[in-house]
Amino acid sequence: MTMHDQTKTLPPFPPLAFGPVEIGFPVVQAALAGYSDWPMRLVASRLGAPFTYSQAMLARFVVQIARGRRAGRLVRPTGEGALGGAQLMGGDDEELGAAACWLAGTGFHAVDVNLACPVKKVLGRRRGGHLMGRPGAAVEIVARLRDALPPAVPVTVKMRRGLDDSTESRDAFFTILDGVLRSGAAAVTVHGRTVRQRYEGSSSWQFLREVKRHAGGAVVLGSGDLFTAADCLEMLRRTGVDGVAVARGAIGNPWIFRQIRALASGEPCPQPSLGEQREVMVEHYRLAEETYGPRRTGPIMRKFGIHYARLHPQAAEVREAFIQVRCQDDWRRVLEQWYG
Repeated sequence: MTMHDQTKTLPPFPPLAFGPVEIGFPVVQAALAGYSDWPMRLVASRLGAPFTYSQAMLARFVVQIARGRRAGRLVRPTGEGALGGAQLMGGDDEELGAAACWLAGTGFHAVDVNLACPVKKVLGRRRGGHLMGRPGAAVEIVARLRDALPPAVPVTVKMRRGLDDSTESRDAFFTILDGVLRSGAAAVTVHGRTVRQRYEGSSSWQFLREVKRHAGGAVVLGSGDLFTAADCLEMLRRTGVDGVAVARGAIGNPWIFRQIRALASGEPCPQPSLGEQREVMVEHYRLAEETYGPRRTGPIMRKFGIHYARLHPQAAEVREAFIQVRCQDDWRRVLEQWYG
């Protein structure tokens, strides 16, 4: 039996909600460091993502930029009626509450707390995944944000399954999970790798299943190793989580959200044609140029092009072509040569 046949036997998935924010289809775009800026989020929402998260922002950065003229360009809700949340990262500083309130005021529908980032520089500054080893501080941050924000703006939390595979890390994980839920977190997204794993090895879906059983009626989303529409439906089926957050699988493949919806309905979910890919890439570049200006857009879009290339029948050659992109003319030449 094929995966397409299996999805026909699945019952409809219950709609997802973060507190008062009703999302619907239970597949969201995760926060992606260096990627999930406004252009990427807008493209994903147009292609079926019911909710998107911004890349993690330092609370201090948000507070500083809120005073300047660049705020509307660099910190921007998805828009066009699409739902989205802003992810914040910080330590014990008092700027978290001010940053969260400012973000909510700009139009973000939720604020997410990053307790998951495994980057060494972030860990060294006692942020992100570092807090998975400090349950008291992690829960306090979430509680403080919940108190600072209006009730209509939910607080969500991104976690990993611990600092490492030790018993102490496992105990700390469940202490944090229980604490943030008691503090009013509307949902928790759990990546099935440890902080020490970074992105190596497999994501433990069995752990996600255990977390959902432990959390009971609380909203739990799973993340990790979601690269196809079938992967997403399989995680929902195998773990029982309330939703999934697609991260690296959405970079260069915003069509994955449309494909998941189709597959869940038992309908065909073909890859986009080269013409469809070109159309989206042209628009993505335009939105990026609107955000960053002509000089900065080429290097920023080069990394997206490298990921878009994976869907092309001649992926290796197209990837090499995108690596050479420095400006809009380079981008246009790649599209004319390979997507014409």
